[in-house]
Amino acid sequence: MKCPYCGHLDNKVIDSRLNKESTITRRRRSCLTCNQRFTTYERLEVMMPVLVKKDGRRESWDRQKMVVGLDKACEKRPVSCDEIDAFVDEIEKKLQDIGAKEVSSQVIGELVMANLPDLDEVAYVRFASVYRQFKDVSEFVDELQALVDARDVKS
Repeated sequence: MKCPYCGHLDNKVIDSRLNKESTITRRRRSCLTCNQRFTTYERLEVMMPVLVKKDGRRESWDRQKMVVGLDKACEKRPVSCDEIDAFVDEIEKKLQDIGAKEVSSQVIGELVMANLPDLDEVAYVRFASVYRQFKDVSEFVDELQALVDARDVKS
């Protein structure tokens, strides 16, 4: 691992810890050249399906794109980065469970739409307004009513 301070490759691990789900290893490292400390994270890399866009283009899975989109939807909401990461982890697990080599971006959008109300209802409405491309206020109101109805059913 290259030191972010001096660029040398010689370092030692001084502490390793797993996250609660045992899916990420956090390593505290110390550079043997400049003695600066830094943290690295290891995550198991799994083969994610290729995304098939509406226009037929194919893209490899990019976790960061989903995180950025959810960050925008959750902006100024009481949703932590850890909660967003956990949400994306769940979406990735569901995509892996599908077991297909290719998945349409629509399937991913629907997975997010189905699970986002549990994370934050306002984020859901924000995401829905972009994802569903509302043309007028009545479509927006219909989506809000569906959210309220679904919440009432759960209660």
